[in-house]
Amino acid sequence: MHHAQSLRTPATRDEIEMRLLTVLWNHPLCRNVQLEVLGMPRNAHGTNWTVSLERVPAEAIFETADIVTEIQSAYELAA
Repeated sequence: MHHAQSLRTPATRDEIEMRLLTVLWNHPLCRNVQLEVLGMPRNAHGTNWTVSLERVPAEAIFETADIVTEIQSAYELAA
C-alpha cells in the first residue's frame, strides 16, 4: 500500500531562511520583505516551521504567502 506522504528536504533554520529570502528577493514585489523562520510542533500538514513576517509591503502580501507555502511544502526543519 502506498502512503501519500510528501517528502520534504531537511534543512537548518538558516538554510530555510536563506532559501526564502533568495526566492523573495528574485520577485520584484517581495524584495523588501523581512521575516524570521520559527520552529513549531509538527502540524496536520506535516510542517514543523512557520515564518514571522516582520515587514511585507501591502502589494506583496499574496505573493509572499504563496512563496512561503511553496517553500514549506519543500523543506522541513532538520532535527
